[in-house]
Amino acid sequence: MTPPKTARTVWAALALAASAWSYQAPAPRVELLWPEGAPGAVGSEEADRPTLALYLPAPPAAVGTAVVVCPGGGYGTLALEHEGRQIAEWLNGLGVAGCVLKYRLGPRYRDPAPLEDAARALRYVRSHAAELAFAPDRIGIWGFSAGGHLAATAATHFDAGNPQARDAIERASSRPDFLILAYPVITFTAEYTHRGSRRNLLGDDPDPKLVESLSNERQVTPQTPPTFLFHTDSDAGVPPENSVAFYLALRKAGVPAELHVYERGKHGVGLAPSDPVLSTWAQRLADWLRVRGLLAPPR
Repeated sequence: MTPPKTARTVWAALALAASAWSYQAPAPRVELLWPEGAPGAVGSEEADRPTLALYLPAPPAAVGTAVVVCPGGGYGTLALEHEGRQIAEWLNGLGVAGCVLKYRLGPRYRDPAPLEDAARALRYVRSHAAELAFAPDRIGIWGFSAGGHLAATAATHFDAGNPQARDAIERASSRPDFLILAYPVITFTAEYTHRGSRRNLLGDDPDPKLVESLSNERQVTPQTPPTFLFHTDSDAGVPPENSVAFYLALRKAGVPAELHVYERGKHGVGLAPSDPVLSTWAQRLADWLRVRGLLAPPR
């Protein structure tokens, strides 16, 4: 008997997730973003040395797309397992490289250190595109929760690189070609902001102009990259108004965008592999990547 359409959809999503988790990625190649020391570093401990872990898909399956992954954690810690490694391996299952960013955190580091790390990660991946078999115009960034704020900041506060820089990495653009946001912190000015993320990034009494600049729904322009957003209506940690505000700003600016708000689901679910309904959001994302031509090798 053929299962009903709804069941087939759920089964297909679970099969996609299972295929991603069944892929046994080799140990990632971990790169120091600044081998000579990060700008403004206050020491030389692990917390002072941001890194990028490169999870590369098996060469026959690679499609030439790469994603910098920013785990969440309120700018005070990093969910490197379910919002880092698992995400990179899921991307590998689609033939996409996952590059997990370990960025600097508060209260040891405040703005602009995390953004410097995210921009450097994007420049690193782009400047090494030929070596790592990526297309330099198919490099995205994906953030969760506070990592979503960082990803949205990178997508609204970028530059074309410094052609005069002695460091070849710094000559590359920091603009992501596409943006993925999962239950992101977006605003620092509205009542539905995540105050812990704001405090860890900006301190207790930040300059109002800085708060405005890092309320990313107010920084969207037509140059902001195409964006996919996922949230849940019952998210009590970071309310879905954050994603809605960013989506509406994208629409106003004429930037292609897709928003999915599921009714049920707590904050911080990652790919939600144990929930047969919520886990279908990964299929929606895979569909979006496919529609944008990011899951087929470049011509």
